[in-house]
Amino acid sequence: MTSNLERSDVLHSWCVQADWNGPTITGGRGAHFWDAEGRDFLDMSSLAECMNLGHQHPALVRAIQDQAARLCFTTSAWGAEPRAELAHRLLDKSGFEGGRVFFTLGGADANEHAVKFARQASGKPRGLIITRDRSYHGASYATMALSGDARTASADPEAFGVLRALPPYAYRRCLGTRSEDACGEAAAAHVAQLIDQAPAPGVAAVLMEPDAGTNGIVAPDTYWPALRQATRDRGALLIADEVMSGFGRCGEWFAWQRHGEAGRPDLMTLAKGLTGAHVPLGAVVLSQAVAARLEHQMLYTGLTYCGHPLACAAGVAAMQAYEDEGLIERSRTLGRQMFERLKGLQAKHPVIGDVRGGHGLFAVLEFVKDAATREPLAPWPDSPPALKRLVDEARQVGVSFASRGNLLLLAPPLVIGEAELSDAIDLLDRLMTNQVFA
Repeated sequence: MTSNLERSDVLHSWCVQADWNGPTITGGRGAHFWDAEGRDFLDMSSLAECMNLGHQHPALVRAIQDQAARLCFTTSAWGAEPRAELAHRLLDKSGFEGGRVFFTLGGADANEHAVKFARQASGKPRGLIITRDRSYHGASYATMALSGDARTASADPEAFGVLRALPPYAYRRCLGTRSEDACGEAAAAHVAQLIDQAPAPGVAAVLMEPDAGTNGIVAPDTYWPALRQATRDRGALLIADEVMSGFGRCGEWFAWQRHGEAGRPDLMTLAKGLTGAHVPLGAVVLSQAVAARLEHQMLYTGLTYCGHPLACAAGVAAMQAYEDEGLIERSRTLGRQMFERLKGLQAKHPVIGDVRGGHGLFAVLEFVKDAATREPLAPWPDSPPALKRLVDEARQVGVSFASRGNLLLLAPPLVIGEAELSDAIDLLDRLMTNQVFA
């Protein structure tokens, strides 16, 4: 049931307002949520790829209640116990000992602040920032310019000092390559060339997603270490946007950790899984070297709610839950199982041109008209009607999938049951058997 007040009084994101007609969600538990009419949905997208711990995780609910009873708010001019504890845990899990953490309200302002810190720390206040096409870093004016996304194309990257690199899109044979490894290496070399040829004052930083993103491009394993080496050799800072890929989504605390020290960035940005979306919170984690450059400089930035004690208490509880319940490892294990099942669907259904992911509970199916030619089912970012019907039919029987353009994105909560995950893939198989893709 859609609330009349919701429809008339709320301005909703990423939609035409006259077309919005969403049901009212009234509760949830684990990998399920339900609406005002009592319909139960298995959540195969963690809503916005953010509810890594599932809905209404009891430990987080208790932590929020307990913190609210003690202290809801203090500014960053005063200390707060949960803020200090969460920062310490983030530095510990990332291996950024000696670094610092700046808390924000979400992913977009985390990315904006990471760029601000990188420019200040590099001594290039007007230094250029390299991002890539088919990336998303937020919807503020600055992060729209940083993003290479169809939804943010109205922004002016030049005005914000942004250069765009080609993406490591192996399925689409990036830069003329014919293998995944070659694609990763060529895409990193392309970034290196942009740094080398950049006009004055040069490149201050490179901002990239290490793995997952709603753009649906999962970089080959050769990409991130080569990118790290290219930036290090040229004195450009590397910022890892881990807003979506962090906290187990890609099988590690942070996706860059899959590459070990060879993938360590200079800064990383966080949100979404930081509190499992129970409370809004973002963060920028700075390495010791970057933090040291800022130690004796005035930091001309601030947010009224940065390091909000209530949100930080939820973050501490979230990190404890990931650890206590073994959810990072669980994501790796279930992610491999899910990936193998999806590869089986690809062999059965020619409309699935590619299956990407497999590092954790995140996978992308790319739909095509012809598996041999790889012709898209619809031009990007248009959504094919058949894929829309598939998602609608799944919802009618209680499973919520997410799609974008030609892509089906699977990112269930890390707490999903094995049987629930298997049933969702079985449903996908049945719907694809019955659906006419044309």
